[in-house]
Amino acid sequence: MVNLVAAQKPLMHVLMKMAGIRPYTVEIESGTVMTFWVPSETITKPKKKQEKPKIIAKPNKPVVVLIHGFAAEGIVTWQFQVGALTKKYAVYVPDLLFFGGSVTDKAERSPSFQAECLATGLRKLGVEKCIVVGFSYGGMVAFKMAEMYPELVEAMVISGSIFAMTDSISVSTMKELGFSSSSELLLPNSVKGLKALLSVAAYKKFWFPDRLHKDFLRVMFTNRKERGELLDGLVISNRDIDIPSFTQRIHLLWGENDQIFKSELAQNMKEQLGDGTTFEGIKKAGHLVHLERPCVYNRCLKHFIASFLASNEAKQIT
Repeated sequence: MVNLVAAQKPLMHVLMKMAGIRPYTVEIESGTVMTFWVPSETITKPKKKQEKPKIIAKPNKPVVVLIHGFAAEGIVTWQFQVGALTKKYAVYVPDLLFFGGSVTDKAERSPSFQAECLATGLRKLGVEKCIVVGFSYGGMVAFKMAEMYPELVEAMVISGSIFAMTDSISVSTMKELGFSSSSELLLPNSVKGLKALLSVAAYKKFWFPDRLHKDFLRVMFTNRKERGELLDGLVISNRDIDIPSFTQRIHLLWGENDQIFKSELAQNMKEQLGDGTTFEGIKKAGHLVHLERPCVYNRCLKHFIASFLASNEAKQIT
């Protein structure tokens, strides 16, 4: 029987190529590769199926990097944002390790390692500076990349995420949501579990037939062992939390009805991060704000990026 979710992938790939990005695989180091969707004009178009594309140019527009969350790979997560951004910006959509075609034989599973590999991959693609948009798990990776590579990350937009998952936040969040662990929530292995994840992630309750839920589970929740290890590597002790002094402008773009990381948490984080951080809430949207209200989300996102670039340009002139 045809997997309906898998069957949609070729269509998704066509739409991404029409929007101006194509897939490219980067070897980060021996045993570690990351897949990216990159601006079409920066790589060759193979004439034969066996040929691999090659990098031929650096991006010629401001770079925006879209980092996905834990339930789906890059272009599935950002399917409504790519086309809205590619006209003015060079858009890069990576698959983090153990998502899409990205894998490693290393034992490291921390957000820091994800950030290190992502930064290396971007530099190999010719990216020197970028604005990073991170959702959920991808937001934690974005924070780490900004902390570790301030010369690479100019600004960040963060949605439904925090700069570190402490053990107290993890325990209290899971208890409030009615789950015993983050793995139970984020790595469902049944239709019931997937429905429970969607029910807490979305403001409006989605309805799909069970057949579609089963197909989604088979396609999107691969590498379960490794992803479970990623979740284990995510949680740190309260004693080890140290809020970095970020030099970048940070915009927290939130669904006001986010049940996983509530807007109150985002407001508290804004105060902790200081004057360079702003907050914007989107009504009638939950954790999946970029999928639930894409038009509003895209408008807010583009406004922040444009205002940041304009102010940056003004500073350079003066």
